[in-house]
Amino acid sequence: TRSLSITSVEQPIEKAQGDKVTLPCTFVLSEEDEGPLDIEWVLIPADNQKKEQIIIMYAVDRIYNHYYAAMTGRMQFTNPDPRSGDGSLDILNLKSADTGTYQCKVKKAPGVQSQKIQLTVLVKPARTKCSIEGSQEIGKDVILKCASQEGSPLLSYDWRRVSGKQELPATSMLNKNTGELLLKNASQDYSGTYSCVASNRVGTDECSLELKVTPPINTAGIIAGAIIGTVLGLSVLAFLVICCCKKHRDKKYEKEVHHDIREDVPPPKSRSSTARSYIGSNRSSLGSMSPSNMEGYTKTPYSQVPSEDFERPPGQNATFAPSKVAAPNLSRMGAVPVMIPAQSKDGSIV
Repeated sequence: TRSLSITSVEQPIEKAQGDKVTLPCTFVLSEEDEGPLDIEWVLIPADNQKKEQIIIMYAVDRIYNHYYAAMTGRMQFTNPDPRSGDGSLDILNLKSADTGTYQCKVKKAPGVQSQKIQLTVLVKPARTKCSIEGSQEIGKDVILKCASQEGSPLLSYDWRRVSGKQELPATSMLNKNTGELLLKNASQDYSGTYSCVASNRVGTDECSLELKVTPPINTAGIIAGAIIGTVLGLSVLAFLVICCCKKHRDKKYEKEVHHDIREDVPPPKSRSSTARSYIGSNRSSLGSMSPSNMEGYTKTPYSQVPSEDFERPPGQNATFAPSKVAAPNLSRMGAVPVMIPAQSKDGSIV
């Protein structure tokens, strides 16, 4: 009995991430197929323990595409009317997670047919970086490295020289899998610009670098210069430390001398305070005398402030000369003038 048949070829497909892919599924109906047309696309998981996931479906003249959230907005039937015999599926903006086995099922009773397609989404090489390992000196071995930070395996690397002599040095050794180019016993002729191309089945990426092979560096001179510089630096540092310490000691000495007070030296005496003390003591002694006793004292004014000789201990008797002394201006000193008795040589008061 004749029934519908799928005419598209079943073969694996490889595409790059971000590209668009069309999974073919064309079919031919037979006269015996009289039932409703039903087309399903399902994703078969790599793990057999998991169930198939419906992606998109055409049934009863309608399209249903809400079954698989991971591809929402990124898939559609190639032909808006699959009844024409084209049930192919378009997937837009491919992602690496879209890699898997897809199956197209076409049903129209009594005919039923299906076809599987293996889709592999590869990542193009990207962010490829070139670097140099080893000393760029004459006679040394230099390694040029190349590596892509993104890209699906299998990645392959190839080096070429883009300046000067286009050919790689005769002593060079290339590892296409690791991207390392070994230049043995480098000479100045090896100097120039080198380029590395990383590639896989879906794309390429490139980087370049500049190699400069120079004569050996005079390490002895560098070491001697470093030692001399270190010694000079330490000398200057030591000189600064000594100067700072000396300055600190000088400041500390000046501060101590400025604030030094000798406790064994008595403070100086004030003449005005001595006079006030004397007058106050005599006033107190005279205050106890009656007015009648005061008549015998000679009213002799002072012409000067009494000297410090009046300050004597209470047990000693002072002998006053009968000379006339002018009284000081006691009103300025805050005291009242008093009459001071005089004593003659025989001991009588005059």
